[in-house]
Amino acid sequence: MFAWSVVLVAAGQTAAAVAALAPALALTVQQIVHASRSHTAPGPGHRVDAATDKEDDAP
Repeated sequence: MFAWSVVLVAAGQTAAAVAALAPALALTVQQIVHASRSHTAPGPGHRVDAATDKEDDAP
C-alpha cells in the first residue's frame, strides 16, 4: 500500500495517494487514541473486588 502511494505521488497524483493512505492513517490514529485511553482509566471489565480479611471470619 505504501509503495503504491509513493508511486502515485511520484506520478503527480497526490490526491489518489492520500486516498490510498487514508484508511491506514485512520487506523493508526484510532489505535493510538485507544491505547492512550486504556492506560489512563480502567475499563468496565477491570473491576477489583475487595479481598476479605481472614480475621473477620474467626469466632
